[in-house]
Amino acid sequence: MPDYFADLHIHSCLSPCGDNDMTPADICGMAKLKGLDVIAVTDHNAAYNLPYVQRAADFYGLLLIPGLEITTKEEVHLLGYFPSVEAAVQFSDELKPHMPRQKNKPSLFGEQLVMDEEGQIQYELDTLLIGASDLSLAAVTRLIRERGGVPVPAHINRGSNGLLVNLGFMPEDLHFTAVEVWPHLPCPHTPQAGKVVLHSSDAHYLGDISEPLYQIPLKELSVSAFLDYISQKA
Repeated sequence: MPDYFADLHIHSCLSPCGDNDMTPADICGMAKLKGLDVIAVTDHNAAYNLPYVQRAADFYGLLLIPGLEITTKEEVHLLGYFPSVEAAVQFSDELKPHMPRQKNKPSLFGEQLVMDEEGQIQYELDTLLIGASDLSLAAVTRLIRERGGVPVPAHINRGSNGLLVNLGFMPEDLHFTAVEVWPHLPCPHTPQAGKVVLHSSDAHYLGDISEPLYQIPLKELSVSAFLDYISQKA
């Protein structure tokens, strides 16, 4: 089974904390330049740049894994990887009513830009994307799976939004098959035992997109093969 270099947690200019240079084309161009095969763009609680990232990824010959980084009611960051861009965008639409109505303050949090594959701004979202939803970790996990996706707790060993840091334990009743571990910090062995362990950059700037360091074994270069891999399906 071949191994592919991947960075599975990248923020675009849609995330207010993402640099405005994180356009669909620039993300894909940098990933190609660095020698990656697979990327996932996982903006905070929204997926509206993914159609344009898909076009740029196709141009550069990259496999795009459609995703989001959802903030649960417990303030835990949960990555959701989906079988298609359409499924990710639909999930994003369904998440909207569960997000705070707080308006973004670009001067404080950063702009939230939807940009096409040519680098042209299509529109700017005015509702702040980095707040917590009113959905529990269990509810978000269930909704992702119902839509054919795979939930993966993000950077479980890092920051106030990491599952182990925030909750202090791995909720085994949610049956996570994969976790993302921040590679630059220690992590207890037990929580990820028996699970697929992913390492990614969580890039907010172009230069932070991962070098070809982290490999994933896939039976073929496709989204379905990736979802099978992190679901631990043969």
